[in-house]
Amino acid sequence: MTSPVARVQEVGAPIPSGEPAIPTASVIIPAYNEAGIIVESLTAVHEYMHTLDGEFVWEIVVVDDGSTDGTGLLVDKFAATHDHMRVLHHRVNLKLGQALRFAFNHCTSDYFVTFDADLSYSPDHIGRLLRTIVDTAARIVVASPYNKDGTTTNIPFLRRLASRMANRMLAGAARGELSTLTGMVRAYDRRFLSSLNLKAMDTEINTEIIYKAQLLRARIVEIPAHLDWSYQRERQAERKSSIRMSRSTHSSVVMSFLFRPVLFFVIPGLIVLALASWMIIWIGIRVGQNFAADSGPFDPRFSNALSHAYEENAYSFIVGGIALVLGAQLLTLGIISMQAKRYFEELFHLGSSVLRRLRTQDED
Repeated sequence: MTSPVARVQEVGAPIPSGEPAIPTASVIIPAYNEAGIIVESLTAVHEYMHTLDGEFVWEIVVVDDGSTDGTGLLVDKFAATHDHMRVLHHRVNLKLGQALRFAFNHCTSDYFVTFDADLSYSPDHIGRLLRTIVDTAARIVVASPYNKDGTTTNIPFLRRLASRMANRMLAGAARGELSTLTGMVRAYDRRFLSSLNLKAMDTEINTEIIYKAQLLRARIVEIPAHLDWSYQRERQAERKSSIRMSRSTHSSVVMSFLFRPVLFFVIPGLIVLALASWMIIWIGIRVGQNFAADSGPFDPRFSNALSHAYEENAYSFIVGGIALVLGAQLLTLGIISMQAKRYFEELFHLGSSVLRRLRTQDED
């Protein structure tokens, strides 16, 4: 049954004159081979969303990303018997990044909430995200289980360790206050999100959004969340999809480099140069000692001292020389990468401004 609010204003429809503007929201749920859990998950989300009637005019948008297990048919049947539902289909699996961009391009609500189909985050996170983005006027609100007030329950040790390490590495590289940069459960301001010109194909889209938002000095707010896999483990046998940890780890390393290339070039370069300096100092001390002990003419004394030092520790000359060259190369690459990053930021600012202006003109 359609809610009273929905009868007055559908998502994307103009607001009748004289009535207060009720924020509109699209809850976007990408799904790939989720036949074992999708109906149960959608039922829980749909029931919760009705508790937000009066606060938001909402819709649930499911993106069937080329599922081969009947997920698309199950979602279509669910949408046919429930209000506020939309289903988008990919014929083949195009991965998370393209599934989210597909939904972003088809939704016109004021706010988007991206949500996991497995309900590892309970549906009440949706309301908290939406209320926070409205109250704070933030561009992005992130649900973080690694926030100081966040919690995790029954996460496999290796999975939890990999996730924490990836997010700490990204947080350090981003030099921000966020503790979770890879999670998908977020709320977005639609107008801001449409100006980012996203390119990522898979899970790295979540980090790409944060990276580009930080370049634009956008306000990003983080709220504590509860990531709970208790129920997830019971249903895991029925679920065919899985998170590829190796792919996520590789993505985190790449995005860390984009956030702060100095971590990958300049700092290692300085460490290697410090090693080279230590080797060179040792060589200088040994050459000086041998030089003082030799009583021959000046030129042969220095050559003999250098020869004796090399005979004593040839590896010092080899390691020190290699370290010196490698350290200089790393520092050079670091300077070049930082300069390239500055050029990219300037171009991205310019491109985002132009894109935002064009899309605003189209909407007006």
